[in-house]
Amino acid sequence: MSRAQGSQAEQQVCQWLERQGLILLHQNFHCRFGELDLVMQQDNELVFIEVKYRRSSGFGGASAAVTPAKQKRLRLAASYYLQQQGWSDRPCRCDVVSVQGQTIDWIKNAF
Repeated sequence: MSRAQGSQAEQQVCQWLERQGLILLHQNFHCRFGELDLVMQQDNELVFIEVKYRRSSGFGGASAAVTPAKQKRLRLAASYYLQQQGWSDRPCRCDVVSVQGQTIDWIKNAF
C-alpha cells in the first residue's frame, strides 16, 4: 500500500467518523513511541483511532494488523499524548477502524 492510499483512507475514515458525531482534535500525532492516526472526541471521551486499510481480507484483513506489539506502542503514544495535553484524568479509549475496499468497520474500545 502506498503512503497516498493510507492518507486517503485516513481522510475517508475521519470524514466518516465526523458524520457519526466525533470531533477531530489531531491527525497523525507523532512522538517517540509512534504515531496516532486520529485523535477525536466523542462526547467527553477522547478516542484514539488506528486506521487500517487493506484492499482485500487476505492475510487476516485490516484489523488483524493491529498486533499486540502495535497495541502496546499505541497505548504508550496515547499516554504520552494525554500527559502532553495535561489530560491524564480524561476518559479515553482506543478504537480500530478498518477499511477494506469500500467497507468501513469501526471497532470501539478495541484494546
